[in-house]
Amino acid sequence: VQLVESGGGLVQPGGSLRLSCTYSGFTFDRYTIGWFRQVPGKEREGVSCMSGSDGSTYYVDSVKGRFTISSDNAKNTVYLQMNNLEPDDTGVYYCAADYGWTALGFCVLSNLDTWGQGTLVTVSQ
Repeated sequence: VQLVESGGGLVQPGGSLRLSCTYSGFTFDRYTIGWFRQVPGKEREGVSCMSGSDGSTYYVDSVKGRFTISSDNAKNTVYLQMNNLEPDDTGVYYCAADYGWTALGFCVLSNLDTWGQGTLVTVSQ
């Protein structure tokens, strides 16, 4: 399983970014892919997850209505469209994938040991 995140950057409050997670080494329809973020001093949290088997999604309450997770199977990529960004959205965003999880379960209960380099999102004036 290989995942590469991209798309982070500096944006003003109210702005938008789209993160991309390009995956290889597995078939999405058997996996769940999620976006997690790490803020210094806080535990990593699951922001949004999508089940490849049924397309179900999960969003943490703080991003509902602002973030949208989607997939393009032809490009082996999962996106996180982030609109109306807030300073509290600042952090390093990681994508992860695993087998056998629901979208909610993967975001809330998983405890992965290995993470990629992530992509930094900074929301600031």
